[in-house]
This record gives sequence, structure tokens and C-alpha cells, in this order.
Amino acid sequence: MAAPIKSRFLLHFGHKRCNINRNVIKKLSTSILCCHGEKVWSHGLQRASTDVLIGERQMKISCGSLARFADGSAVVQLGDTAVMATAVSKQQAGSAGFLPLTVDYRQKASAAGRIPTNYLRRELGPSEHEILTSRLIDRSLRPLFPRGFMSETQVTCNPLAVDGINDPDVVAINASSTALALSDIPWNGPIGAVRVGYVDNQVLLNPTRRQLTHSLLNLVIASASEGSLVVMLEGHADSILQQDFKKAIKQGVKGAQAVARHIYQMAKQFGKQKRPCEELTSYEELTQLTGDLAKEKLKEIFTDFSHDKFSRDNAVSYLREQTIETLQEKLENPDVAKCREAFDSTSKKVFRDLILKENIRCDGRRLTDLRDISCDVDLYKPLHGSALFQRGQTQVMCAVTFDSLDSVARVDPVSVITGGIKEKNFMLHYEFPPYATNETGRLMMRGRRELGHGALAEKGLRSIVPDNFPFTIRLTSEVLESNGSSSMASICGGSLALMDAGVPVKDAVAGVAIGLITQYSQENPTEIENYKLLTDLLGIEDYMGDMDFKMAGTKKGITAVQADVKIPGLPLKIVMEAVDAATYGRVEILKIMNKCLSSPRLEEKENKPVTEKLQIPIAKRSKFVGLGGYNLKKLTSETGVSVSPIDETNFQLFAPNQEAMNEAKEQIEHLLKADREPELEFGAIYTASIIEIRDVGVMVQLHPNLQPILLHNSQLDQRRVNHPSALGFHVGQEISVKYFGRDPATGNMRISRKVLFSPASSAVRNLARGSKTQTDNTEDDDDITDSKDNSSSPWSR
Repeated sequence: MAAPIKSRFLLHFGHKRCNINRNVIKKLSTSILCCHGEKVWSHGLQRASTDVLIGERQMKISCGSLARFADGSAVVQLGDTAVMATAVSKQQAGSAGFLPLTVDYRQKASAAGRIPTNYLRRELGPSEHEILTSRLIDRSLRPLFPRGFMSETQVTCNPLAVDGINDPDVVAINASSTALALSDIPWNGPIGAVRVGYVDNQVLLNPTRRQLTHSLLNLVIASASEGSLVVMLEGHADSILQQDFKKAIKQGVKGAQAVARHIYQMAKQFGKQKRPCEELTSYEELTQLTGDLAKEKLKEIFTDFSHDKFSRDNAVSYLREQTIETLQEKLENPDVAKCREAFDSTSKKVFRDLILKENIRCDGRRLTDLRDISCDVDLYKPLHGSALFQRGQTQVMCAVTFDSLDSVARVDPVSVITGGIKEKNFMLHYEFPPYATNETGRLMMRGRRELGHGALAEKGLRSIVPDNFPFTIRLTSEVLESNGSSSMASICGGSLALMDAGVPVKDAVAGVAIGLITQYSQENPTEIENYKLLTDLLGIEDYMGDMDFKMAGTKKGITAVQADVKIPGLPLKIVMEAVDAATYGRVEILKIMNKCLSSPRLEEKENKPVTEKLQIPIAKRSKFVGLGGYNLKKLTSETGVSVSPIDETNFQLFAPNQEAMNEAKEQIEHLLKADREPELEFGAIYTASIIEIRDVGVMVQLHPNLQPILLHNSQLDQRRVNHPSALGFHVGQEISVKYFGRDPATGNMRISRKVLFSPASSAVRNLARGSKTQTDNTEDDDDITDSKDNSSSPWSR
């Protein structure tokens, strides 16, 4: 009888052994080859690569070599920056009722040629840069998943190499798109992504890090392969003009489409067959019955303009419960979850039809109207700058805090390479507490949403903050009430708070969100036959709608943009109209803000911090700082004034107010006055006292308030001296030396004794006694010594 087949195979790779489950091998259609050193197994994906020319840059897309156990994997390389992306999805659908998609971008220090600087010297939890990049990839992929697909899916991006020239975020988007397109995971892609810059009135695709430093625009665009459909937009700019921004979008879409087409051809030739996707179950009879019961009542609720956020939600919730109870009476044992789903579908259809067919919004506004806006500044005296911005039922309080330049946000070396920012003297922190939506919860660390909203608001304001501002600026934005567009309200409130604090901003900034309601053609499900744009988006309109297009800018141009799309792409026509609508809304908001505060405050507040520069000669630096920085620490502890070195002779003083600065100045003057050094005359002869005899020379002191000076053996006598004892010197002996000023590089005194042994005469000055004696000397400015204790390289004639 034949031996039973074991459930695991043992594969030998050289001297190593690997246990591979038999079911895994069967699933992957593995073929075992006997050639040592060649391909041992195959996952059905052949090795392939293709090159895409985007502008003047070439991008390489490859597959079939790495991570072949994953459902899909690909490597995309731009320059010397390479990112591997994998896609894995469970076979069975989950019960969450939505797509549980997780995108993880993890930057590796080894990819950048660095070692992590933390205590463990390894990668820890996700950094802010990693989270923001993961959100960028997520928003590019999520709109193209089928509605009925609800299997848990994970996309992982692993930077293999980072050259510091090309940012890996765009490369990661393209790698993720390729991995999903090659896999059997249902996905209506692929997409392509490019970064767009604008330098010298020219649009650049995938610019380098150096080119971005001179660019007015830094925009990431993701687009589908056909139809000029924009899937994702995110970027910031330095008040770029609207027409230039539109031009950049159009050229960026063309570049992204070229990438998507190459991915499509690769997937068509080498990709797997997509697994079947369950269609969303439609309960036509249940939905029809639900519509008959609730449609008119829902219409009454959505056309009752006296409702606010909570009263409207409560009315809909009460109607939902009534409708479900009626359905339970009319039907035999109906599924409550299906009844809720049918009611929500009916509610969404009624809400959207009112906008599409009757141009009626639930709060009574026209499609282009803004909500009521009110602004207030200078809320509390202890704050350096503050503002309260109210737009409808969205309320945001912003506060500005100044601190010394030592408080800048420093980024770890890996993030510097991948993010391009080493230090930030302006930072915005966005907070969204649970009470803003009448909920309870733990006030924990910021989540992905808070990080994303704060980063967008910071980008919208960063371009107006001067680079040479003498303080570090921290702007906190706390959402007190939320009913849509809290990130744009943070930009408006933050702009007012900065001007209230007296920051010389270039111009005021305002932001607005544009929504979208679409209707697809029944004959062609991919064609939009009707749509409406909504200015100043409400929370319910964001939930029921198809787009959240956020844009911020000054009266001159655009500073930040972000588009969250829920449908499989926006035609360029709709994108351009959204830009126009956002521009009109932004200008109207700026007019209201200017009535509150139109320019930075010129008069300084009493509690505004003060900063001054202090110049200390190199020779006095050690006395000013003190042993181990004792004097500076004492100054900070007693007055609250911090001292930061700028260079060898200049220091920056930072005081919380003018009174503290005056107190610190008095202490500094007293410190320098108490240890005031006598001013020595160049070429004069002084009496010095020997305090120490060394092998290389003698240490002498000219004055009690002067540091001891080394008189080197080469400057003791006209004859060669190997040791000071040869001349009979002893501690406490007084000798005459000639002063030749200080070394311009080190600040050390230069003195000499041997130049005195010549026929010329001069007066000897004793600083301690104030007397003068006559001695013979010659003025030989070259025969001097540097007071620095460096016996290995003494200066000599």
C-alpha cells in the first residue's frame, strides 16, 4: 500500500529548507522546478516590465519577481526611487456592510540609507508622513471598487529605495494600481498618478525635489485610463492663478492617463482573471413598499427649512422607526437590516432628486449660496492671537502661539528624505473632540482623519506665512461645532488668528467645499447625464453626495486643494466648474472676513513675546555662557528668557514679554560688567604673572579678569628653549610681554617675550598696579604667539 501523501511539502533551496502547505501550492498553481538557482516556483504571473515616458522622466513598471504569494504585486521605479506594492483580499465577503479597505504605507530607513534615530534603532509605529501618504493612496483606489465588493482587502506599499530626488508617494500610487490590476481582486481600474509642478510658466510632470523648491504648485493627480476622469486631487500652491491651475490639471490628467494605459496593457497580458463579485442585492418589492410609506414624509422633512442638523436627523430617525414598524406589520417576519437598508436607499434618492430636479437644498439655500458667516478676533487677552469662525452650524476656534526658534518641529532623517521638510517654523494642529457632534468618546491622540484635515489646513496657510519670521508659530484649530467643511473653516479662522497676532501674512486666505450630485444614464451606466454642484457643503450633503471638493486660496490665487470622490471618476468639465464655483465662494468669504479684520494687526499686544539679537565677542563667550551653560540656565530659570546661539558671536534672546526681556538685559549687563575685561593696547608691553609652568611654555595672567594665556617656548627668548625651567622661571614670577591683539579666527590673545630683547624701548604697563617702567624692545609684529594651548603647531617666525 502506497504511503499517504503528507499535507506539507519540503522544498530545498541550497542548504535551507522551507515548509509550504500543500493547499497553498495547489491554490497558487505552483510548479516545482529542479534547476538550482533559477525560478523554483511560479504563481501564474510572468515576469514583465514596461517603461512609461512622462514628460522628460521615465518610469519603469515591473511585476512577477517579488512577493508572489500576494494576490497581486508590482514594483514601480522613478529614477532610483522604487516602491513595491502588494494587494491581498479575503475570498469571503465580510459582514460589515462596507468595503474594509486598508492601505498601509511604511517608509523604511534602510531604503534611504539611514538608521532610525529612536532608542530601538528600528521602525516603530506609523509617522504622520506615512499616515498622510496612506490616505493619499486610499483616496486614489477606493472609488473604483465595485459597490458589491465587501471582502477585507489590504494594500501594502514598501519603499525599496529612496534616492532623495523623487518622492515615493506618487510611485506608491502607481505601484498599488498595478498590483490591484494584476490581481484577481475585483477593481474597476487601473489608474495612473503624476505629480504636477509649475515653474517659470511651464507645467512640469513628476518634477524632482530641487525643481519643486522653485515651483508655484505641488499637485498630485490620479486619473483613469479612459475618458479623462479625475479620481483624486491633492496639493498646495503659492497663490497660483486659476487659469494656470486649470492648465496644470489638464496636462496632469494626460500624463496620468499614459501611466494608466501602460498598466492596463500589462494587466491585460499578464494579469489574473478577476474573481466574481456579488452584486448588491436589490429588494425591489421592499424598496417600493418603503417608498410608498416614507417618500412623501421624507420630502416634507427635507423641504422644511426650519430644521437644523439635529432636528432633521431626529425627524428622519423617527420616520425610519415608524416605517420599519409598519413594514413589520404588513410583511411576514421581514429582515430589520434589509428594511433599514431599503429606507436609507429611499431617503438618499429623495434627497438627491430634490437637488437634481428641483434645485432645492435641505436648508433652503440656492445651489451657489453660502451659509451665514460670522467672525470674531481677539477673544482672550492671554492669547497671542485668536479668532472664532462660524459658518452655519460649523464653529471653529483658532489660537496662535509664539515661541522661540528652538521650538521648531524637527523631522527625523528618513522623513526629511521622503518628505522634503527638515524643520517647520509654522505648524497647524487640528482637533475634533466628540462633543462637536454631540457624541461621547475618549480624547485620545489624533486619528487619521484629524491628521489629514490638519495637514490640508496647514498647506492652505503655509504659503502666506513669512519664512524669516523670528518666532515659531503654532496654530491650534479646535472644532466646537461641526456640520460640514470644518477643515475649510479652520483655514478661515486660522487666517484671522494669524492677522490678529500681528503675523505679517502676505494676504488673507479662505476656504470652501464644493459638493456634487450626479445622475448616470440608464443606457450607458458610465456616462453622467445630469449633475449639480453645491457650494458650501453641509454634512448631510457630503454623506448623500458624490464629491467633497475642498479649495482654499487668497484673492489672487489658490493655496490648497483636495478632492474626495465617491464615484469612479470626475470628467474634466465638472472639475473645472468646481474650481470656478470654489473661486466664487472663496472671494465672497474673504469679503466677510475683511469686515472683521482686513490686515495684520500693527499694534503689539502686551503679552506678545519679544526677541532680540545679542552680540558677544568671542573672547567673552565662555564667561557669558558659563561652565556647562550655567549662566544661560540661570538666566532662563530666573527670568524665563531663553538664549539660543546663532553663530560664534551672536545669540538670540526670546522673552515671553517685554518686562522679562528688560530683566534679562539687566542681568546680562551686570554679568558682563562684573567681569569686565580691561581693553589692551596693540603693541603695548604689559607685566604678566606666571601661574603655571608647562612643558610647552608658561601660563601667564595679565589681569584677574582675563583668562590665563599660554606663552609658548618659541616666544620666551631669542634662543631656542626646550623647557621654561632653562630660563629659571617659577610660579609667581613677573615677566614683561608684548601684546599683539587677538587672533581673528579664534579670538585668543597673541603675546611674545622674545621681541623685547632688542635695542628699542617702550613703556611697560602693569595692569594690576597701573604703573609704567622702561624696557628695551623692538616692534616685531611677526614674532608673536597665539594664546591657544596647542603645542603641536605653535606659531613662530
